[in-house]
Amino acid sequence: MVDSAARNLKRAELGPALQAVRERTLQLCAAFEVALGPELRVPNRPELNPPLWELGHVGWFADWWIARQPLRQQGLQADPLAPRLPARQARRGVDADALYNSSTVAHDLRWHLPLPDLRRTREDLAASLDDTLALLKLARDDDAGLYFFRLVLFHECMHAEAAVYMAQTLGFDPGATATAARPDSPGMSPLTVPAQPWTLGWSGPGFAFDNELGPCNVALEAFEIDAQAVSWARFLPFVSAGGYQTREHWSPAGWDWLQGAQPALGAPRYLRQSGQGWEQQRFGRWQALDLNAPACHLTAFEAQAWCHWAGRRLPTEAEWEAAALTQPGFHWGAVWEWTASPFAPFPGFEAHPYRDYSAPWFDARPVLKGASTATLDLMRSARYRNYFTPERSDVMAGFRSVAR
Repeated sequence: MVDSAARNLKRAELGPALQAVRERTLQLCAAFEVALGPELRVPNRPELNPPLWELGHVGWFADWWIARQPLRQQGLQADPLAPRLPARQARRGVDADALYNSSTVAHDLRWHLPLPDLRRTREDLAASLDDTLALLKLARDDDAGLYFFRLVLFHECMHAEAAVYMAQTLGFDPGATATAARPDSPGMSPLTVPAQPWTLGWSGPGFAFDNELGPCNVALEAFEIDAQAVSWARFLPFVSAGGYQTREHWSPAGWDWLQGAQPALGAPRYLRQSGQGWEQQRFGRWQALDLNAPACHLTAFEAQAWCHWAGRRLPTEAEWEAAALTQPGFHWGAVWEWTASPFAPFPGFEAHPYRDYSAPWFDARPVLKGASTATLDLMRSARYRNYFTPERSDVMAGFRSVAR
Protein backbone atom coordinates (compact mmCIF):
# COMPACT_ATOMS: atom_id res chain seq x y z
CA MET A 1 0.00 0.00 0.00
CA VAL A 2 1.09 3.56 -0.67
CA ASP A 3 1.87 5.31 2.59
CA SER A 4 4.63 7.86 3.08
CA ALA A 5 5.96 8.18 -0.47
CA ALA A 6 3.29 10.61 -1.67
CA ARG A 7 3.67 12.72 1.47
CA ASN A 8 7.33 13.29 0.59
CA LEU A 9 7.02 14.14 -3.11
CA LYS A 10 9.79 16.52 -4.09
CA ARG A 11 9.50 19.44 -6.48
CA ALA A 12 10.41 17.42 -9.58
CA GLU A 13 7.76 14.82 -8.71
CA LEU A 14 5.00 17.21 -7.69
CA GLY A 15 4.60 18.72 -11.14
CA PRO A 16 3.72 15.44 -12.86
CA ALA A 17 1.53 14.45 -9.92
CA LEU A 18 -0.46 17.70 -10.12
CA GLN A 19 -0.89 17.22 -13.86
CA ALA A 20 -2.01 13.60 -13.46
CA VAL A 21 -4.64 14.47 -10.86
CA ARG A 22 -5.88 17.33 -13.04
CA GLU A 23 -6.22 14.90 -15.94
CA ARG A 24 -8.37 12.73 -13.68
CA THR A 25 -10.50 15.75 -12.79
CA LEU A 26 -11.02 16.58 -16.46
CA GLN A 27 -11.90 12.98 -17.31
CA LEU A 28 -14.55 13.03 -14.62
CA CYS A 29 -15.78 16.40 -15.87
CA ALA A 30 -16.19 14.95 -19.37
CA ALA A 31 -18.18 12.01 -18.01
CA PHE A 32 -20.43 14.39 -16.07
CA GLU A 33 -20.98 16.49 -19.20
CA VAL A 34 -22.07 13.42 -21.18
CA ALA A 35 -24.47 12.35 -18.42
CA LEU A 36 -25.83 15.73 -17.34
CA GLY A 37 -25.29 18.13 -20.24
CA PRO A 38 -23.03 21.21 -20.25
CA GLU A 39 -24.88 22.92 -17.40
CA LEU A 40 -24.10 19.97 -15.11
CA ARG A 41 -27.32 20.38 -13.13
CA VAL A 42 -27.88 18.13 -10.11
CA PRO A 43 -30.55 18.22 -7.39
CA ASN A 44 -29.90 20.06 -4.15
CA ARG A 45 -29.16 17.20 -1.76
CA PRO A 46 -26.95 17.15 1.35
CA GLU A 47 -24.44 14.68 -0.12
CA LEU A 48 -24.07 16.53 -3.44
CA ASN A 49 -22.52 19.75 -4.67
CA PRO A 50 -23.16 21.42 -8.03
CA PRO A 51 -20.42 19.98 -10.28
CA LEU A 52 -19.70 23.41 -11.76
CA TRP A 53 -19.12 24.68 -8.23
CA GLU A 54 -16.85 21.72 -7.43
CA LEU A 55 -14.71 22.36 -10.50
CA GLY A 56 -14.46 26.07 -9.82
CA HIS A 57 -13.65 25.42 -6.16
CA VAL A 58 -10.73 23.13 -7.05
CA GLY A 59 -9.10 25.86 -9.13
CA TRP A 60 -9.96 28.57 -6.61
CA PHE A 61 -8.42 26.55 -3.76
CA ALA A 62 -5.13 26.19 -5.62
CA ASP A 63 -5.05 29.90 -6.40
CA TRP A 64 -5.98 30.88 -2.83
CA TRP A 65 -3.09 28.96 -1.28
CA ILE A 66 -0.47 29.31 -4.03
CA ALA A 67 -0.84 31.94 -6.76
CA ARG A 68 -2.61 34.45 -4.48
CA GLN A 69 -0.71 33.68 -1.24
CA PRO A 70 2.44 35.82 -0.97
CA LEU A 71 3.56 33.85 2.11
CA ARG A 72 3.31 30.40 0.52
CA GLN A 73 7.03 29.69 1.02
CA GLN A 74 6.54 29.83 4.79
CA GLY A 75 4.51 26.64 4.79
CA LEU A 76 2.88 25.98 8.17
CA GLN A 77 4.07 29.34 9.44
CA ALA A 78 2.12 31.26 6.79
CA ASP A 79 -0.55 33.56 8.17
CA PRO A 80 -3.87 32.27 6.80
CA LEU A 81 -5.35 35.77 7.14
CA ALA A 82 -2.60 37.48 5.16
CA PRO A 83 -4.00 39.68 2.37
CA ARG A 84 -4.32 37.80 -0.89
CA LEU A 85 -3.54 38.95 -4.39
CA PRO A 86 -6.64 39.53 -6.56
CA ALA A 87 -8.20 36.49 -8.19
CA ARG A 88 -7.82 36.20 -11.96
CA GLN A 89 -11.63 36.25 -12.30
CA ALA A 90 -11.66 39.83 -10.96
CA ARG A 91 -10.42 41.02 -14.36
CA ARG A 92 -13.80 40.09 -15.81
CA GLY A 93 -15.84 41.38 -12.85
CA VAL A 94 -16.31 38.03 -11.06
CA ASP A 95 -15.80 37.73 -7.29
CA ALA A 96 -14.27 34.25 -7.08
CA ASP A 97 -14.09 34.32 -3.29
CA ALA A 98 -17.84 34.92 -3.04
CA LEU A 99 -18.45 31.94 -5.33
CA TYR A 100 -15.99 29.25 -4.31
CA ASN A 101 -14.78 29.75 -0.73
CA SER A 102 -16.22 26.67 1.00
CA SER A 103 -15.61 28.24 4.41
CA THR A 104 -18.02 31.08 3.72
CA VAL A 105 -20.37 29.89 0.96
CA ALA A 106 -23.12 27.80 2.56
CA HIS A 107 -23.97 24.47 0.96
CA ASP A 108 -27.52 25.35 -0.12
CA LEU A 109 -26.41 28.69 -1.54
CA ARG A 110 -24.16 26.95 -4.08
CA TRP A 111 -27.19 26.09 -6.23
CA HIS A 112 -28.12 29.77 -6.58
CA LEU A 113 -24.80 31.38 -7.48
CA PRO A 114 -24.00 33.00 -10.86
CA LEU A 115 -21.29 30.44 -11.61
CA PRO A 116 -19.21 30.74 -14.78
CA ASP A 117 -20.23 28.26 -17.47
CA LEU A 118 -18.35 25.04 -18.16
CA ARG A 119 -16.15 26.48 -20.90
CA ARG A 120 -15.03 29.37 -18.73
CA THR A 121 -14.58 27.08 -15.72
CA ARG A 122 -12.29 24.81 -17.71
CA GLU A 123 -10.28 27.83 -18.83
CA ASP A 124 -9.91 28.97 -15.22
CA LEU A 125 -8.78 25.49 -14.21
CA ALA A 126 -6.15 25.46 -16.95
CA ALA A 127 -4.88 28.92 -15.98
CA SER A 128 -4.75 27.93 -12.33
CA LEU A 129 -2.67 24.84 -13.06
CA ASP A 130 -0.32 26.85 -15.28
CA ASP A 131 0.27 29.32 -12.44
CA THR A 132 0.73 26.54 -9.90
CA LEU A 133 3.33 24.75 -12.04
CA ALA A 134 5.20 27.96 -12.79
CA LEU A 135 5.40 28.85 -9.10
CA LEU A 136 6.39 25.29 -8.20
CA LYS A 137 9.57 25.73 -10.26
CA LEU A 138 10.48 28.67 -7.98
CA ALA A 139 9.60 26.92 -4.71
CA ARG A 140 12.17 25.75 -2.18
CA ASP A 141 12.52 21.99 -2.38
CA ASP A 142 11.78 21.33 1.28
CA ASP A 143 8.72 20.62 3.43
CA ALA A 144 7.95 24.29 4.07
CA GLY A 145 8.41 25.38 0.47
CA LEU A 146 6.29 22.51 -0.86
CA TYR A 147 3.62 22.43 1.85
CA PHE A 148 0.87 24.22 -0.06
CA PHE A 149 1.62 22.42 -3.32
CA ARG A 150 1.16 19.10 -1.53
CA LEU A 151 -2.01 20.39 0.16
CA VAL A 152 -3.46 21.43 -3.20
CA LEU A 153 -2.56 18.04 -4.70
CA PHE A 154 -4.32 16.07 -1.96
CA HIS A 155 -7.28 18.44 -1.96
CA GLU A 156 -7.90 17.74 -5.65
CA CYS A 157 -7.54 14.01 -5.02
CA MET A 158 -10.35 14.24 -2.46
CA HIS A 159 -12.65 16.06 -4.85
CA ALA A 160 -11.95 13.51 -7.59
CA GLU A 161 -13.07 10.76 -5.23
CA ALA A 162 -16.16 12.75 -4.22
CA ALA A 163 -17.07 12.99 -7.92
CA VAL A 164 -17.17 9.19 -8.13
CA TYR A 165 -19.55 9.07 -5.15
CA MET A 166 -21.68 11.69 -6.86
CA ALA A 167 -21.86 9.67 -10.07
CA GLN A 168 -22.97 6.62 -8.11
CA THR A 169 -25.63 8.68 -6.33
CA LEU A 170 -26.91 10.10 -9.64
CA GLY A 171 -26.73 6.74 -11.43
CA PHE A 172 -24.21 7.13 -14.25
CA ASP A 173 -20.78 5.74 -15.01
CA PRO A 174 -17.91 8.18 -14.34
CA GLY A 175 -15.38 5.95 -16.10
CA ALA A 176 -12.81 3.65 -14.54
CA THR A 177 -12.43 3.90 -10.78
CA ALA A 178 -9.11 5.11 -9.48
CA THR A 179 -7.79 1.64 -8.60
CA ALA A 180 -8.65 -1.92 -9.47
CA ALA A 181 -11.08 -3.66 -7.13
CA ARG A 182 -9.37 -5.61 -4.38
CA PRO A 183 -11.63 -8.59 -3.62
CA ASP A 184 -10.61 -10.44 -0.48
CA SER A 185 -10.91 -14.16 0.16
CA PRO A 186 -13.81 -14.89 2.52
CA GLY A 187 -11.82 -17.78 3.95
CA MET A 188 -9.08 -15.68 5.52
CA SER A 189 -8.64 -16.35 9.24
CA PRO A 190 -8.93 -13.50 11.75
CA LEU A 191 -5.71 -11.93 12.95
CA THR A 192 -4.58 -11.87 16.57
CA VAL A 193 -2.76 -8.67 17.43
CA PRO A 194 -0.70 -8.76 20.65
CA ALA A 195 -0.95 -6.23 23.44
CA GLN A 196 1.36 -3.32 22.75
CA PRO A 197 1.78 0.41 23.12
CA TRP A 198 0.71 2.21 19.96
CA THR A 199 1.35 5.78 18.89
CA LEU A 200 -1.29 7.39 16.72
CA GLY A 201 -0.23 10.32 14.62
CA TRP A 202 2.12 11.14 11.78
CA SER A 203 5.78 11.56 12.61
CA GLY A 204 8.83 12.28 10.56
CA PRO A 205 9.36 14.47 7.50
CA GLY A 206 6.88 15.16 4.75
CA PHE A 207 3.33 16.45 4.58
CA ALA A 208 0.75 15.75 7.27
CA PHE A 209 -2.78 16.99 7.81
CA ASP A 210 -3.20 18.84 11.08
CA ASN A 211 -5.51 16.23 12.62
CA GLU A 212 -2.88 13.51 12.03
CA LEU A 213 -0.22 15.12 14.17
CA GLY A 214 0.19 13.82 17.69
CA PRO A 215 1.69 11.93 19.11
CA CYS A 216 -1.21 10.17 20.79
CA ASN A 217 -0.07 7.20 22.87
CA VAL A 218 -2.49 4.30 23.36
CA ALA A 219 -2.03 1.12 25.42
CA LEU A 220 -3.61 -1.62 23.32
CA GLU A 221 -4.75 -4.89 24.83
CA ALA A 222 -4.52 -7.99 22.67
CA PHE A 223 -7.40 -8.29 20.20
CA GLU A 224 -8.68 -10.39 17.31
CA ILE A 225 -9.60 -8.52 14.14
CA ASP A 226 -10.91 -9.52 10.72
CA ALA A 227 -8.18 -9.85 8.12
CA GLN A 228 -10.40 -8.06 5.57
CA ALA A 229 -13.53 -5.94 5.49
CA VAL A 230 -16.82 -7.74 6.15
CA SER A 231 -18.08 -9.24 2.90
CA TRP A 232 -21.63 -9.34 1.59
CA ALA A 233 -21.62 -13.08 2.34
CA ARG A 234 -21.17 -12.22 6.02
CA PHE A 235 -23.43 -9.18 6.06
CA LEU A 236 -26.53 -10.45 4.26
CA PRO A 237 -27.52 -13.10 6.85
CA PHE A 238 -28.16 -10.14 9.17
CA VAL A 239 -30.59 -8.76 6.58
CA SER A 240 -32.27 -12.15 6.10
CA ALA A 241 -32.63 -12.54 9.87
CA GLY A 242 -34.70 -9.35 10.03
CA GLY A 243 -31.89 -7.18 11.27
CA TYR A 244 -33.40 -4.04 9.78
CA GLN A 245 -36.62 -4.64 11.70
CA THR A 246 -35.07 -5.60 15.07
CA ARG A 247 -34.71 -2.64 17.39
CA GLU A 248 -32.28 -4.29 19.80
CA HIS A 249 -29.43 -4.37 17.28
CA TRP A 250 -29.45 -0.63 16.71
CA SER A 251 -28.16 2.29 18.74
CA PRO A 252 -30.81 4.90 19.61
CA ALA A 253 -29.39 7.24 16.95
CA GLY A 254 -29.19 4.40 14.45
CA TRP A 255 -32.78 3.34 15.06
CA ASP A 256 -33.98 6.93 14.68
CA TRP A 257 -32.09 7.18 11.38
CA LEU A 258 -33.55 3.90 10.17
CA GLN A 259 -37.12 4.89 11.05
CA GLY A 260 -36.71 8.22 9.28
CA ALA A 261 -35.19 6.77 6.11
CA GLN A 262 -37.13 7.59 2.94
CA PRO A 263 -37.87 5.24 1.31
CA ALA A 264 -38.00 2.77 4.20
CA LEU A 265 -34.91 0.55 4.31
CA GLY A 266 -35.03 -3.19 4.65
CA ALA A 267 -31.55 -3.72 3.18
CA PRO A 268 -28.45 -1.65 2.39
CA ARG A 269 -28.54 1.13 -0.16
CA TYR A 270 -28.15 0.02 -3.79
CA LEU A 271 -29.21 -3.59 -3.07
CA ARG A 272 -32.33 -5.48 -4.09
CA GLN A 273 -33.48 -9.08 -4.37
CA SER A 274 -34.64 -10.57 -7.67
CA GLY A 275 -35.55 -14.04 -8.85
CA GLN A 276 -31.84 -14.60 -9.49
CA GLY A 277 -30.78 -13.52 -5.99
CA TRP A 278 -29.24 -10.33 -4.66
CA GLU A 279 -28.39 -7.55 -7.12
CA GLN A 280 -26.39 -4.37 -6.68
CA GLN A 281 -26.77 -1.08 -8.49
CA ARG A 282 -23.39 0.20 -9.65
CA PHE A 283 -23.35 3.52 -11.48
CA GLY A 284 -26.95 3.16 -12.59
CA ARG A 285 -26.86 -0.50 -13.68
CA TRP A 286 -28.19 -3.47 -11.75
CA GLN A 287 -25.90 -6.50 -11.70
CA ALA A 288 -25.50 -9.71 -9.74
CA LEU A 289 -24.00 -9.05 -6.33
CA ASP A 290 -20.51 -10.44 -5.75
CA LEU A 291 -20.95 -12.05 -2.34
CA ASN A 292 -17.19 -12.14 -1.77
CA ALA A 293 -16.82 -8.39 -2.28
CA PRO A 294 -16.64 -6.12 0.76
CA ALA A 295 -20.03 -4.80 1.84
CA CYS A 296 -20.12 -1.19 0.67
CA HIS A 297 -22.25 1.98 0.90
CA LEU A 298 -23.08 1.20 4.50
CA THR A 299 -23.68 3.78 7.19
CA ALA A 300 -21.88 3.61 10.51
CA PHE A 301 -25.27 2.74 12.01
CA GLU A 302 -25.55 -0.36 9.82
CA ALA A 303 -22.01 -1.40 10.67
CA GLN A 304 -22.76 -1.06 14.39
CA ALA A 305 -26.03 -2.99 14.07
CA TRP A 306 -24.36 -5.89 12.25
CA CYS A 307 -21.68 -6.05 14.94
CA HIS A 308 -24.32 -6.23 17.69
CA TRP A 309 -26.13 -9.01 15.83
CA ALA A 310 -22.88 -10.93 15.21
CA GLY A 311 -21.55 -10.50 18.75
CA ARG A 312 -18.65 -8.44 17.46
CA ARG A 313 -17.67 -4.76 17.63
CA LEU A 314 -16.03 -2.14 15.47
CA PRO A 315 -12.29 -1.63 15.94
CA THR A 316 -10.97 1.54 17.46
CA GLU A 317 -8.84 3.76 15.28
CA ALA A 318 -5.70 2.63 17.14
CA GLU A 319 -6.60 -1.05 16.76
CA TRP A 320 -7.22 -0.65 13.03
CA GLU A 321 -4.01 1.26 12.48
CA ALA A 322 -1.85 -1.08 14.57
CA ALA A 323 -3.20 -4.10 12.69
CA ALA A 324 -2.74 -2.41 9.31
CA LEU A 325 0.86 -1.48 10.01
CA THR A 326 2.06 -4.59 11.86
CA GLN A 327 0.10 -7.53 10.41
CA PRO A 328 1.12 -8.73 6.90
CA GLY A 329 -2.24 -10.51 6.50
CA PHE A 330 -4.26 -7.34 7.04
CA HIS A 331 -5.89 -6.39 3.72
CA TRP A 332 -7.31 -2.91 3.21
CA GLY A 333 -8.07 -0.49 0.40
CA ALA A 334 -11.31 -1.68 -1.22
CA VAL A 335 -13.68 0.31 1.02
CA TRP A 336 -13.32 2.99 3.66
CA GLU A 337 -13.87 1.42 7.05
CA TRP A 338 -15.92 2.82 9.92
CA THR A 339 -14.26 2.67 13.32
CA ALA A 340 -15.56 3.06 16.86
CA SER A 341 -13.44 6.18 17.44
CA PRO A 342 -14.84 9.71 17.22
CA PHE A 343 -13.00 12.20 15.07
CA ALA A 344 -11.26 14.27 17.71
CA PRO A 345 -7.98 16.17 17.99
CA PHE A 346 -4.89 14.46 19.31
CA PRO A 347 -3.24 16.11 22.34
CA GLY A 348 -1.57 19.38 21.48
CA PHE A 349 -3.58 19.87 18.28
CA GLU A 350 -2.77 23.04 16.35
CA ALA A 351 -4.75 23.96 13.27
CA HIS A 352 -2.75 24.40 10.09
CA PRO A 353 -3.26 27.46 7.87
CA TYR A 354 -6.28 25.81 6.23
CA ARG A 355 -8.18 26.31 9.47
CA ASP A 356 -11.41 24.69 8.35
CA TYR A 357 -9.96 21.35 7.27
CA SER A 358 -10.35 19.65 10.66
CA ALA A 359 -11.33 21.85 13.58
CA PRO A 360 -15.00 22.50 12.61
CA TRP A 361 -15.62 18.74 12.33
CA PHE A 362 -14.48 17.61 15.79
CA ASP A 363 -18.10 16.80 16.61
CA ALA A 364 -17.98 13.06 17.43
CA ARG A 365 -18.51 11.88 13.84
CA PRO A 366 -16.65 8.56 13.39
CA VAL A 367 -13.17 8.17 11.99
CA LEU A 368 -12.89 6.04 8.86
CA LYS A 369 -9.64 4.33 7.94
CA GLY A 370 -8.25 2.83 4.77
CA ALA A 371 -9.27 3.80 1.24
CA SER A 372 -11.75 2.82 -1.46
CA THR A 373 -11.45 1.86 -5.10
CA ALA A 374 -12.20 5.51 -5.91
CA THR A 375 -9.23 6.72 -3.83
CA LEU A 376 -6.23 7.79 -5.86
CA ASP A 377 -3.00 6.05 -4.87
CA LEU A 378 -1.53 9.38 -3.77
CA MET A 379 -4.08 9.52 -0.93
CA ARG A 380 -3.60 5.98 0.39
CA SER A 381 -2.07 5.97 3.85
CA ALA A 382 -2.82 3.85 6.91
CA ARG A 383 -2.27 6.97 9.02
CA TYR A 384 -4.86 9.04 7.17
CA ARG A 385 -7.97 9.96 9.17
CA ASN A 386 -11.14 10.26 7.10
CA TYR A 387 -14.36 11.43 8.72
CA PHE A 388 -18.03 11.53 7.75
CA THR A 389 -21.25 11.77 9.68
CA PRO A 390 -22.62 8.31 10.58
CA GLU A 391 -25.69 8.41 8.32
CA ARG A 392 -23.68 8.83 5.11
CA SER A 393 -24.18 5.90 2.74
CA ASP A 394 -23.06 7.58 -0.49
CA VAL A 395 -19.45 7.12 0.61
CA MET A 396 -17.79 3.87 -0.47
CA ALA A 397 -17.62 2.70 3.12
CA GLY A 398 -17.83 -0.66 4.83
CA PHE A 399 -16.21 -2.04 7.99
CA ARG A 400 -14.37 -4.88 9.65
CA SER A 401 -15.03 -6.32 13.09
CA VAL A 402 -13.22 -7.22 16.28
CA ALA A 403 -14.03 -9.98 18.79
CA ARG A 404 -15.61 -8.63 21.95
